[in-house]
Amino acid sequence: MSEKQKQSDKLLEEAKQFIHYEKDVENKIAYLTLDRPGKLNAPGSGMRRLYARYVFEAGVDDDVKVLVVRANGKDFGTGADIEEMQNQFGLGDDVDLNYELTTDDGRVTYPPQESFRYLGAMTDFFARAGSGNRPLQEFKKISILQVQGYCYGWHFYQAADADLVVASDDALFGHAAFRYAGWGPRMWTWAEMMGVRKFKEMLFTGRPFTADEMERIGFLNSVVPRDQLAAEAEKYAKACSVTRPTDTVHVQKVFFEMYNQYRGEYMGSVLTGLVEGVTRYMTPDREGDLNLGIDDVKAGINNSVKDVDMQYPPEWRLSRGNRKKP
Repeated sequence: MSEKQKQSDKLLEEAKQFIHYEKDVENKIAYLTLDRPGKLNAPGSGMRRLYARYVFEAGVDDDVKVLVVRANGKDFGTGADIEEMQNQFGLGDDVDLNYELTTDDGRVTYPPQESFRYLGAMTDFFARAGSGNRPLQEFKKISILQVQGYCYGWHFYQAADADLVVASDDALFGHAAFRYAGWGPRMWTWAEMMGVRKFKEMLFTGRPFTADEMERIGFLNSVVPRDQLAAEAEKYAKACSVTRPTDTVHVQKVFFEMYNQYRGEYMGSVLTGLVEGVTRYMTPDREGDLNLGIDDVKAGINNSVKDVDMQYPPEWRLSRGNRKKP
């Protein structure tokens, strides 16, 4: 086994400290808790794959009817691990992404960085459940998201895919990639769940939406003060656990899966994966434009996004700290 294969396995093993999975067998409720608050619950490759595995297992497990996804810390999460993503998008020296696709056994030569396939192979993988980006779409039981604070990027994917979402009144929803790239892998789902008009506003302005705004457009089921959030999510979970039998829930979810595919959910995922694959080839309009994959984003994605954030009106900034500044 090669060192690269060991790296892939190591990432998955390390992820176990950052995701906790437990079951309340009596009530048929499982709890999947993201626990990396020091990194704002940012999932790397191993975390995303482990997350997908836990969701898949909950879908099979006869002890589970309802899955609650939550996070420790001040925020639900701000998206994927920025340092890892910076390398993946061609801004670092590591151009071998086989570890992301788990094809790193030494037999596979990854496409060169200058090719479309370098990024395209990864973004196409992101359209699939095993990547950890859309496992809730295939989950045939009830999923509930418990959201506090930031819900950006990858975490925002989960909010669009979940059956029910309960949020604290200080929650913010959006994706920094709308500013540094222009798209994200789950655009179809956001457009469907938010409505095309409001999603276009988020996409074109790059601004986050508050919990109140998201509730008004029907994206959220309930908004409560932060100190009531856990109890509110538990209320929903308990109610769902005592409705119809798990077999009935499975049939209900098949109905919604058919509806989603009628509406083009999987096609939308694959299409936006394709679109993301051309990110590095976009030409800036002027000096200073933030464009992921262009050489001038050398300070790092995180720093670049922070700098651009201050160009927006205070109430449209992604950062809570920046929102308080003039």
